[in-house]
Amino acid sequence: MRYFTLFTPLRRLALMASCLTLWGCTDTQPPHCIMPDDCTLHTGDVVFRRGSGLTSRTVIALDEKGEYSHVGIVVDSAGVKMVVHAVPDEPDFEGDPDRVKMDTPEQFFSSVYAQMGEVCRPTDSLAAQKAAEAALEVYHRHVLFDHSYDDIDTTRMYCTELVVYAYHKAGVELVGAGKHYVDIPMLKVECRFPSDILTSDFLHSIYKFNN
Repeated sequence: MRYFTLFTPLRRLALMASCLTLWGCTDTQPPHCIMPDDCTLHTGDVVFRRGSGLTSRTVIALDEKGEYSHVGIVVDSAGVKMVVHAVPDEPDFEGDPDRVKMDTPEQFFSSVYAQMGEVCRPTDSLAAQKAAEAALEVYHRHVLFDHSYDDIDTTRMYCTELVVYAYHKAGVELVGAGKHYVDIPMLKVECRFPSDILTSDFLHSIYKFNN
């Protein structure tokens, strides 16, 4: 049950940061989608966002090249473009565990969760289609979020792991073999950050936007 508790290592760090830092004023705008109306998503697109929450700020602080704190992949669900992503702290109902979710782009890029975003398109549309299918399969398996950030074990996944895994299943290695070693109080892991995917030669930026 440790995966469902509130005080996972990354969350504890975020809470500690909130006690030490004033983060500025609260956005008083009503929730809205920050993605521009003319942004057309394709199956297999990789989508990035940077949030304003404490967990997002902690990820950015840990990643020296960090511009975004979260990443997902666009899929085709019965003719509708959706975003599959592994995310904590976004329950759809009371008791909903942290898991791999499928949300509308409007939900993924809601100002509740995103201050800025970017859409990157793969250079191979066939591989993009296969990667999206692999991500959908993970979603339908009801895979839980991996608070241990162990991308060797694919029975649970974190956001970057999911996207890398989906493209690996499509025969594409989005990132190299290297990982970041995080060694801080309460969290000692080897993992990959969204920035590792953002700099992949297989992707090129299509849209970049902010709130």
